[in-house]
Amino acid sequence: MDKFSDMTLFASIIKNQGLAAAGRELGLSPAAVTIRLQALEERYRVKLLNRSTRHISLTDSGAMYYQACLEIIDSVKETENLLQTGTTEVRGVLKISAPRDIGKQYISPILSEFSELYPDVIPYLYLNDNLSNLAESGLDVVIRYGELADSNLISRKLASSRRVLCASPQYLAKKGTPITPQDLAEHNCLAMVRSNEELKTWHFQDEEFQNVITVVPKRFSDDGEVIRQWALDGAGIALKSILDVQEDIKQQRLITVLNGYMKNFNALTSSAGADLNVIYLSRQYQPKRLRLFLDFLIERFAEISK
Repeated sequence: MDKFSDMTLFASIIKNQGLAAAGRELGLSPAAVTIRLQALEERYRVKLLNRSTRHISLTDSGAMYYQACLEIIDSVKETENLLQTGTTEVRGVLKISAPRDIGKQYISPILSEFSELYPDVIPYLYLNDNLSNLAESGLDVVIRYGELADSNLISRKLASSRRVLCASPQYLAKKGTPITPQDLAEHNCLAMVRSNEELKTWHFQDEEFQNVITVVPKRFSDDGEVIRQWALDGAGIALKSILDVQEDIKQQRLITVLNGYMKNFNALTSSAGADLNVIYLSRQYQPKRLRLFLDFLIERFAEISK
């Protein structure tokens, strides 16, 4: 088999999360898919997949090869469009993941504008706060707060941000306003859960001292939009990124507290750790639709920041 067919097969295995499912898509038997995958690994003398009876996952070499497969397949499709139509048409699927708050307030309207310009691009917008393996997920871009842990990924800042503690005027009228971080022990705190970790250890920094406060939250959620709504409903004090709640603060639906302290979930995270970033796999061989969307997204957030 030629190398391009092998790339198409490998991309199908990852997309369908299984050899049998890839075979059904391509009209091949499970045995034929297994033989071709083994031949592919033997050719390059590397293991591309970790396989069990129920699950497959990419090795580091497999992740690198899979990304190259996607880029080359997209490049071939663009070339075919150029030969057939004389233009490099902007078409295809664009898969984006964003936190629920940011996704609804900012990314969804931006995608609507982008779709008006490029109607043949089909966007998928997934709203969640989890960052799974980007290569295996099939996502084109992930929009997240915080610094980048995986050096194999590329991150570009969309907007500066910071974390604030906020509550509704009704809650503060009832419970009082905290003056120091220690006062949070007397308040109803609303906390995030991320990857099964309860984010209830909050770090504060003033001009001289660092304070570490383990709050006893009254409510938890893995959805930032739920935390925001609870705060609006008067349920307690939430630690939120300013981009999520800036309109609520302007309209005085929420009020910030403990403003003299830099706030974060993690002592090792700098103040830049709350910035909003767009994360993707590679700068090389990007499909035209992805290049255009990244430029459009960064341009729109530059306007928002003004």
